[in-house]
Amino acid sequence: MTGMVGGTVLLAVLSGAVRSSTPYLFVSLGECLTEKSGRTNLGQEGILVLGAMVGYAGSYETGSAWAGVLLAGFAGSALGALHALCCQLRRVNDVAVGIALILLGTGLAFLFGKPFIQPSAPMLSALSLGWWAVDPSIRAALRVNELFLVGIGVAVAMHLFFLRTRWGLIVRTVGGNAEAARALGYSVNGVRLAATTAGAFLSGMGGSFLSLFYPGSWTESLSNGQGLIAVALVIFARWQPLRCLWAALMFGGAEAIGPALQAIGLSEVYYVVAAAPYVLTLIIMAISCAPGRRAAGAPGELKIA
Repeated sequence: MTGMVGGTVLLAVLSGAVRSSTPYLFVSLGECLTEKSGRTNLGQEGILVLGAMVGYAGSYETGSAWAGVLLAGFAGSALGALHALCCQLRRVNDVAVGIALILLGTGLAFLFGKPFIQPSAPMLSALSLGWWAVDPSIRAALRVNELFLVGIGVAVAMHLFFLRTRWGLIVRTVGGNAEAARALGYSVNGVRLAATTAGAFLSGMGGSFLSLFYPGSWTESLSNGQGLIAVALVIFARWQPLRCLWAALMFGGAEAIGPALQAIGLSEVYYVVAAAPYVLTLIIMAISCAPGRRAAGAPGELKIA
């Protein structure tokens, strides 16, 4: 009996890891691309929330969930481009701009999202990879959203982009040593604008997952700080896209422990275990950002690593 309960909890955590990790995956990949160019965008939380609202509104207005995902990406790109352009000004700090972007993104989402709280929009579908299983719980656990699979593809593509392509080398050069990049004739501001805009596109797509699949509705308290957690996740992943995938799964699994224990009747520990992602974030920041210590793998131009 104990083994059966343990198996149920493990299955629920694994299923929840895949389901809950998708926003972490997209935002961390977007931030990884941005930070590789030597820029930090702490406004990911605002981009995530705005992406959730625009994705839901876009799906409702067009009747296509995937159109909503693309619109969410474009909304994220707009905020990312704004961040990059502001940071090109003299005496402007990218951390301060990021904090302002959180307020701007969430404010815009709350302002324009109120008419879409009640209407029902088309949702993203899931692939049933457990068709071979007899147990219904296994079949339910193996229902994987298509956007998660897209995220895996993006992680692999980004890994190859940095490792094998000339453009990836340019981004790494700009992020590693801006003066050397200028000496080679590259536009540092142009590369950072492109990287930040593309990274914010991914973050916006991650936001659309929240409103179009899980939890699957648009409300003003949808994110719970996942955008900020994903920024710390990039440090944990050492700025490697494939490691972002595993780190996102780990954070998603930590987030799924609480609901899994609640499902077997352990409701009294739900709120304690639900804090697991935030505790993990604090531990990562404490270890990685201790005074006088620089995180391994950090781009040379990154100021807060």
